[in-house]
Amino acid sequence: MKVPVIALAAIVWVALATPGPAHAQKRERARDLGIPLEGVPGPLDAITDVAGVEVGHRTLVAGSGKLIAGKGPVRTGVTAVFPRGKTSDDPVFAGWFTMNGNGEMTGTTWVEESGFLWGPVLITNTHSVGVVRDAVIEWALRQGRLLHDEWSLPVVAETWDGGLNDINGFHVTKADAWAALDSAHGGPVAEGSVGGGTGMICNRFKGGIGTASRRLGADGGGYTVGVLVQCNYGARAPLRIAGVPVGREIPDLLPCREPCSGPRSEREARLAADVGSIIIVVATDAPLLPHQLKRIAKRAALGVDRMGGLAGNSSGDIFIAFSTANARASRDSGLAQLAMLSNERITPLFEATVQATEEAIINAMLAAETMTGADDLKVYALPHDRLREILRKYNRLVP
Repeated sequence: MKVPVIALAAIVWVALATPGPAHAQKRERARDLGIPLEGVPGPLDAITDVAGVEVGHRTLVAGSGKLIAGKGPVRTGVTAVFPRGKTSDDPVFAGWFTMNGNGEMTGTTWVEESGFLWGPVLITNTHSVGVVRDAVIEWALRQGRLLHDEWSLPVVAETWDGGLNDINGFHVTKADAWAALDSAHGGPVAEGSVGGGTGMICNRFKGGIGTASRRLGADGGGYTVGVLVQCNYGARAPLRIAGVPVGREIPDLLPCREPCSGPRSEREARLAADVGSIIIVVATDAPLLPHQLKRIAKRAALGVDRMGGLAGNSSGDIFIAFSTANARASRDSGLAQLAMLSNERITPLFEATVQATEEAIINAMLAAETMTGADDLKVYALPHDRLREILRKYNRLVP
């Protein structure tokens, strides 16, 4: 039996009625904290700085205490990213890359073959990929989106939230996926423990959804690169922020069973190693073709590396990049007229991708708050005050 529908619906309604948990939006982001970061962000410092991109979340939080499969506790959700907004059915050029493949991103064989992303990208937990994928198809049918295409291969990605969430309870439904799709909008993006990132853990701190952007100068074409991550990867010790060994400076605050000072406070063995994953979505308005976007997707790996990510054996590190340029390219029945940025001018976009990925991961951890979930597992938030002190110790804090 699942969590009571009335109680769960009330919680979910709050998550949809606001951009995210109100308290989460008040927490400092990387630049507010004074972390020295390279590059110039867009106005929102978010993936939605790329014109047309919209993001929606469905957040499911219910129950506490002992894990009972099918009942909870529930700490999960769905996040949706539309390249051209939810009212458009115009595909975009895209490319994808996997740094380590212990994960899933459906639809990528057709992205590779066709060079196009034919709809939104959705992110959820590992055991909800199937229901979310099917829900996207039904949503598109309800919207009249398959008039040009008789079949659909949605892109749905995942990371594992089985530490905090009743992942085998299958609490994500098609209605939840539809809610994430329907709630997508431009503007500020809720971060931290929202949507697909609700139950995620990053570097043994609370993780989740994060975003950032970079805007190139006129000499670089004035293009924008935006990144959204669902971070759920990494051991503690390798964590670096702005080059500072934060993970070694904060060896405590590891996941524990509450009461964390009691006999059940031993470290959660399953969460001690680098067994998590990260999904990264990169958007740009630069006119890039699929082979170039695959190159962009690869550079997201360097942003993970800056944070100390190792792409461990059990990690699913899968990235997809798309361009909002070249509208209607897939719908032209004759000779499509395309624009393509020269490879000689693509390096600044590589750099922007690396920078925005790094900052998006930091923002995910800074936005997330301490959470207690299934079997009283407590996962601490990255403490802002201690992070500031450590950066100051290494002379890496912006005055």
